[in-house]
Amino acid sequence: MDKIKVGILGCTGAVGQKFIALLEGHPFFEISAISASEKSAGQKFGERVNWIETTPLPENIADMVISDCTGDLDAKILFSALDSSVAGDVETQMADRGHVVVSNSKNHRMDENVPLIIPEINGDHFALINSQPGKNSSGGFIVTNPNCATVVLALSLYPFHKNFGVESVIVTTMQAVSGAGYPGVPALDILGNLIPHIGGGEEEKLETEPLKILGSLDQNKIKFADFNVSASVNRVPVRDGHTVSVSVKLKNPASKEEILRAIDAAPTLDLPSAPEQLLRYLDTPGRPRPLTDAYAGNGMSVTVGHLRPCTVLHWKYTALGHNTIRGAAGAAILNAEYMVKNNLLS
Repeated sequence: MDKIKVGILGCTGAVGQKFIALLEGHPFFEISAISASEKSAGQKFGERVNWIETTPLPENIADMVISDCTGDLDAKILFSALDSSVAGDVETQMADRGHVVVSNSKNHRMDENVPLIIPEINGDHFALINSQPGKNSSGGFIVTNPNCATVVLALSLYPFHKNFGVESVIVTTMQAVSGAGYPGVPALDILGNLIPHIGGGEEEKLETEPLKILGSLDQNKIKFADFNVSASVNRVPVRDGHTVSVSVKLKNPASKEEILRAIDAAPTLDLPSAPEQLLRYLDTPGRPRPLTDAYAGNGMSVTVGHLRPCTVLHWKYTALGHNTIRGAAGAAILNAEYMVKNNLLS
């Protein structure tokens, strides 16, 4: 098939750069437009950007001229890495113009008619796009992927929720500095330290987004999952990889063997960015760890370990995922791949 033209909103930031790196040589998509703020517009990308990816900057992208985010962009799909301070209005405007906006920003995640997608576990939620105003007029609509730590929590909870039912969850995160963007957290604040607070409503996202993701579709509306989440978030001196420590109370009893079988049976997709194994369980002491496990499945798998009984709730475990791949750019690209395969773009 001919490759589909895609653009990037917010191309110069850390997530925008990750989009560029992951889309290089993609079998479905080609980058035809890049955009950023007014101060960057009109400049060549290679002259404007401080490239922080470990892979080389593609020459064709380096020579591209950056457009303004609100300008006319020659692309069917727009991947949004915009800051939440501007993302809401820009994404709505671009969807109204007929673009399919696949957003990593928080602004529209909890909108009633916008799907919040992890396609392996709630692909049916894409049906919400049919109730968006622009879908039947301009053909444009908005799809979102979750917060970078929510992805790890929601995916790791999925086997519990699907097979045994979840009643309540307590989660504590240890989140990598790359989740703060670039230049991110000052070195003097984070080196040899831990910051027990992350702004931007991070705890609220962890307490609400999983309920929508793990909810059920009922007549073009999402019936949220009926359990409570209590979250505490921490920034730690790790480059990549968000770790979550989770305690979960179940509605129905389950043995460790039953839980491990449920984790092993997590669904997979036949798509370019999808990992062969969505959830991997490690029985090795001291795992998962960011240095050894963040890039599992090319950064798209979530690794679970240290499952044991909890004296307060029922079970507790540790889970880890790559925050800028599965938790950001990779998640959005996978959502777009799913839409292509399932003919949802038209």
